[in-house]
Amino acid sequence: MKIIFDLRKTGLGNNGGSSTLIKSGNMLQRLGHTIIFVDSGANKHTWVDLDCLHKIVKSENDLPDADFIIATGYKSVGPTVSAPKRCGVKLHWIRAWETWQYPENDIVEKILRQPTIKIVNSICLKNKLLQYGFNSEIIYPGYDFTHIFPLNIRDKTKYLVVGGLYREGVHGVRKRVDWLLNAATIIKSEYPNVKVFLFGSEKQPVHSAIDKYIRSPDMSDKNQLYNMCSIWLAPTMSEGLHLPPAEAMLTECPVVGTNAELSGMQDYLIDGETGIVSDNIYEDFLNKIKQMIEIDNEKRICMGRNARNKILNIGSREKNMNEFINLLGVLK
Repeated sequence: MKIIFDLRKTGLGNNGGSSTLIKSGNMLQRLGHTIIFVDSGANKHTWVDLDCLHKIVKSENDLPDADFIIATGYKSVGPTVSAPKRCGVKLHWIRAWETWQYPENDIVEKILRQPTIKIVNSICLKNKLLQYGFNSEIIYPGYDFTHIFPLNIRDKTKYLVVGGLYREGVHGVRKRVDWLLNAATIIKSEYPNVKVFLFGSEKQPVHSAIDKYIRSPDMSDKNQLYNMCSIWLAPTMSEGLHLPPAEAMLTECPVVGTNAELSGMQDYLIDGETGIVSDNIYEDFLNKIKQMIEIDNEKRICMGRNARNKILNIGSREKNMNEFINLLGVLK
């Protein structure tokens, strides 16, 4: 198949969404398909090499013929919908509820009502679309099992390390970094053996609760950090399929998250099995962190093993991109 990933008006930058798209495109190409990223400007993503053709288009005449054209972000939906028929069946792979782009009412009117076939990456987004009467198919991007895996170093530290993702600005708000830092301050004051390790794309944050911070880690550094954590904290409230907790789980690290409608973890975070799910209020999130710290270490280890198995069952990038192709075969 020949597939266009439409990035016009969205672009590729150093963020998790761009990384996932590139890895998906690379895998689809390795599976024998022709993948073209069409864009309004240069590829600014430096974390992962793009093995597919990246084509800057100035007008619709520059678009290649294809079997499918896929909008990858809300601002690329308009260009995708207006693309010539020769570009193929028009899809939208919805990977977040992008309220930082449009208010919810505008998302429904300007995005969901557009004539595209909707694909989502998570249970929570599927349910969100159903609230407005739109059907969708779930396609997971899959995970990097060869890059994120147990190193068996967790029990070699005298500290209990809790980990989390640090962001600033609008993305820091939706990921509720304030919950993360406030909770970290309190648990460190009550549990002297607790350390807090974070990573993110921002500059080194200045906060007394942070013991270790890695900026823009590569996969090896990320794997090392996840493996040092005994608990991963994920208070986020606006995701599609939230990646860092799933990666932490691949290293047998259980997660504390919330039951927020768009937590992005309903696909893998099961209360009492792969971690602990709090109510969607800060006080309960804090209490559930304390509960996870205080439970028997063997129970926490068991949760971690269950967590890894859950992500393994969702599958690799190859498995899930094959499922993507099977779905496209039905739609063609």
